[in-house]
Amino acid sequence: MGIGEHFEGVKRHWERNLGFLDYFKKVYGRAEPLPKWSDADVEEFIASDPVYGPQLKALRESRKFALAGALVGAAHLSGVAFKYSKAPHGVVLATGFGAVTGAVLGAEVAEHWYQLYKVDKQGANLRFIYWWEDKVSGQKS
Repeated sequence: MGIGEHFEGVKRHWERNLGFLDYFKKVYGRAEPLPKWSDADVEEFIASDPVYGPQLKALRESRKFALAGALVGAAHLSGVAFKYSKAPHGVVLATGFGAVTGAVLGAEVAEHWYQLYKVDKQGANLRFIYWWEDKVSGQKS
């Protein structure tokens, strides 16, 4: 086994391990970005795709849990920091930390509430991007 074969093996190994980067190339690595989509476009996709539509709907609804968790966490920790510290920088840091912690906890609750651990989240989002790309390219021609 020569050095060239070794580097080919290493290259194949990292292509497998970093395969998720193809998603970012498809979404963000465009010469011309896709136009913005509206909630009506997302609802049209949800109605048109029987497999990925309900998954995307559950993903969109799960954001509410993360947002609520962020608000509760930020309010709670900033209140505690203000009560005991009264230092402005401590309150700001506690608010930020509370928001991040609450958002993560809210996302985890949503993960179990909507059973998102069974869903291919990246696949549902990517399928929507493909659908949107096809719809936009059909409108241009």
